[in-house]
Amino acid sequence: MRRRWPGRRPPVPRAQAVTLRRSRDVPTLVAAARDGDPRAVARLISLVEDGDEALPRIAAALAPHTGAAAVVGLTGAPGVGKSTTTNELVTAFRKAGRRVGVLAVDPSSPFTGGAILGDRVRMQDHATDPGVYIRSMSSRGHLGGLSAATPQAARVLAAAGCDPVVIETVGVGQAEVEIAGLADTTVVLLAPGMGDAIQAAKAGVLEIADIFVVNKADRDGADATYRDIQGMIGLGTRAPGDWRPRVVRCVAARGEGIADLVTAIDEHRADLAASGALTRRRIRRAEAEIEAIALGVLRARMQDLHSGDSLTTLAREVAEGRTDPYAAADALLAQLS
Repeated sequence: MRRRWPGRRPPVPRAQAVTLRRSRDVPTLVAAARDGDPRAVARLISLVEDGDEALPRIAAALAPHTGAAAVVGLTGAPGVGKSTTTNELVTAFRKAGRRVGVLAVDPSSPFTGGAILGDRVRMQDHATDPGVYIRSMSSRGHLGGLSAATPQAARVLAAAGCDPVVIETVGVGQAEVEIAGLADTTVVLLAPGMGDAIQAAKAGVLEIADIFVVNKADRDGADATYRDIQGMIGLGTRAPGDWRPRVVRCVAARGEGIADLVTAIDEHRADLAASGALTRRRIRRAEAEIEAIALGVLRARMQDLHSGDSLTTLAREVAEGRTDPYAAADALLAQLS
């Protein structure tokens, strides 16, 4: 049975708190996270982000506790109001008595590697709420609008009793659609004045939406944006019974339209469950995650080969015309097995 975070936790002794923040004892950390201890949740996510050697044991311990949470992804171009909308969504979910986990991914600098991690500045309303866990994550150069550690971090929050888990991506462009592979429901935010009907019809991020949000709907051009998106949806091809993306108008800064957005999210979740699409999506998600882990292992082995002479020897043979790159690649892969 899913454990629930208490409304108010008793004070944790300082020594115990320090131990949790530094611990690598996976069973203890997972048990504490399941009981809602934010320090244990923070420590597990830190271990995940750092790619700690305990990561396989963490994943194994979390696996039985991660299937029930809904994962909601919010994406869109910079400036459309993702953080403000996330903040208002959390407020709405909390009023419904739901415990919420938020992963807010910020871009990392290509020059310094640092990140401002400013999303939670806009979520200060929930900073002291024990029913909300907010974690800012740097993309660390990972493309697609997420961090490489996001999938496992979402598992940590799900195991800790958060339902839903809300993932806010880096401000993305037309081709950065990775969130669709991770979320059960993908919400794409738009704002008036950010493109015409031709822009709305382009392939990419607009094709991944289960729900569109026309935010800042009190501005000039909101009606035109709404019509353009509805027209784009009408041009799409769907099998009978397939979900038709919803379009919701919001003014997130004033909390307007958020109730309609929550309703659309819940309706999409119910539709996924009824049609069996939820299971299919999660299987595809697991396939992608397994593939990513396997590729990570291969990259690590490739780095080991870089430190030796094998790759250099093969490269010299290709450069001198004594072999071709495909044969050299086969020889390299044979060394990895």
